[in-house]
Amino acid sequence: QVQLVESGGGLVQAGGSLRLSCAASGRTFSSYAMAMGWFRQAPGKEREFVGIRTFGGSTYYADSVKGRFTVSRDNAKNTVALQMNSLKPEDTAVYYCAARRMERGGSYYDTANYAYWGQGTQVTVSS
Repeated sequence: QVQLVESGGGLVQAGGSLRLSCAASGRTFSSYAMAMGWFRQAPGKEREFVGIRTFGGSTYYADSVKGRFTVSRDNAKNTVALQMNSLKPEDTAVYYCAARRMERGGSYYDTANYAYWGQGTQVTVSS
C-alpha cells in the first residue's frame, strides 16, 4: 500500500556532505496530506528523530543537527530529501525515511507516531 525507498547513503569524511533521498509511492500519498522526514539509528542505540517537514512546509529538527541538516520535499512527486552538511563521526547511523498522515496527531519526534518506514540507508562518517 505504501512504499518508501531511500537512496544516497555512503562513506564520507568528517566535515563533508551527503544528500539522502526518499521516494514514496502508494495510494495513501495521493489521498492524504502526509508529513515526511528522517530518523536514524546508530549501533546499540534507539532510533532517534532527525528532521521532518509537514505537508504545509513546517520543519522540525533534532537539536543535534540544527544548522547542519536540511529536510526538503516535493509534494507533487512525493519525495523528501535530507541534505547533511558539516558531518561528524557521531552522525554515523542507518538513516530511515518515515512518513505519517498529518491528521494522525502526536509528537513528530516519536517513532510510534509514524506508520510508514523505508528500509534504511547507511551513512558512515570517518574521522
